[in-house]
Amino acid sequence: MEWNVTVSPLSSARFPVPLEWGAPPAPEAVPAARWLVAAIVREWGVPLADDVFKDLELCASEVIANALLHTGGRCAVTVLRRPGRLRVEVTDRCPALPRRERGAEATGGRGLLLVEALAEAWGWYPEGPGKVVWFEFPEQHEVPCPHGWGTALHLAVA
Repeated sequence: MEWNVTVSPLSSARFPVPLEWGAPPAPEAVPAARWLVAAIVREWGVPLADDVFKDLELCASEVIANALLHTGGRCAVTVLRRPGRLRVEVTDRCPALPRRERGAEATGGRGLLLVEALAEAWGWYPEGPGKVVWFEFPEQHEVPCPHGWGTALHLAVA
């Protein structure tokens, strides 16, 4: 499935999941939502290394899947860009708090542990009848090293 992505010049984009209004919330909506988050980040030209970009996609998948699977309802995804930071927020209508841990015998429930390990920061806050779960990644500005030996991260480009 392919969409034309037109992103506001403001540094935020928001969309409902699932994207088709008649579709029920289901796991099948997660790849399309993840793709749209990635397309927005690419459209904005956010500087992220390839491996960090993949981590961002994985975190988006986990948080969106949690919202759809554990609440049984739609969610809204907001992508925000602030100076030096990229933030993804997923809003749902379920007041149950996000859980990071499951029993050793559980076959699922480790998504937020992945988000905690991969994102620079994550958290949640109450919103209306539900909550917002968010995570952030710093932008990565790479500068070529003087003698062609690789790149240096987090240096300001003059």
